[in-house]
Amino acid sequence: MQQLYDFLEQQPFLVSILRLLFWILIIIVGIGFLRKIARNRIDNVGFRYKTQKGIEVVGYVMIVILFLVFFTAGNIKDYSLIIGLFTAGITFTLQELILSIAGSFYIFAVRVYTPGDRIEINGIKGDVIDIDSIYTTIMEMGEWVSSDNYSGRIVKISNAFVFKGPIKNYSMDFPFVWDELDILVTYSSDVELAKKIVLDTSNELLSAYAEGSKSKWAELVERYYIENALLEPTIAIKLTDNWIVLNVRYITDFKLRRGTKHKLFDSIQKHILQTDGKVTLASATLQLLKIPEVDVRIHDNL
Repeated sequence: MQQLYDFLEQQPFLVSILRLLFWILIIIVGIGFLRKIARNRIDNVGFRYKTQKGIEVVGYVMIVILFLVFFTAGNIKDYSLIIGLFTAGITFTLQELILSIAGSFYIFAVRVYTPGDRIEINGIKGDVIDIDSIYTTIMEMGEWVSSDNYSGRIVKISNAFVFKGPIKNYSMDFPFVWDELDILVTYSSDVELAKKIVLDTSNELLSAYAEGSKSKWAELVERYYIENALLEPTIAIKLTDNWIVLNVRYITDFKLRRGTKHKLFDSIQKHILQTDGKVTLASATLQLLKIPEVDVRIHDNL
């Protein structure tokens, strides 16, 4: 044991390294302990989440301070070469990790997105369910399921991607999206009646979304350089070789896009069926004809 003490007295730099690692370990254990207490004693989900993230951020800041104190204590000239090599090695080896940590601070500072937002980043679409110092966790949507439905997979994306490409946010500042529905009617239909049915039904079902989005849209127009837009349902007609397309454009909650389209189409269809044939839904018809049988007989004259 005495030999160990003598060795450590002759290696003050090694002792400092061990002391630094010891305090880092204490901080990491403390972060885990405080997060566990917050998880068990705070009932409010939102406040619990923010408390846990706050504890984690404070812990990382303390570790950074420890590094700064360690490398600036004593004679800086004696450690200048070590600091340079260490910094270069850390920067090169952990550049993705450093960028991810910087991305997490950027996400929280600028509010690029928050838990609960629906985003699309790096080609992956879903709802943000967690943001830590390294990764953003997303409940994935799409892939093998249609429309805005969860696939069931949880995806972790590096926070570094906030610096590498566009981020599509479906809910920040304006929690509504525009959607469209095509209603196909035959040329023999009463087009004016069809237009009235589509618009009246859309206004009846979607008036709450239009009214609820007006204040949010006004804030958006005031905050950003953006033109005003119609929030009420609108309709446009397109003529094709086979039918007339009534395209209705409307606004809906970003989480209810699929359900809204289903209710709207179902209601329009029921109203059209009540017109006694004045309006008829169109469809493509493919008729397969049977190929006539060919009886081929070969006579042997030999």
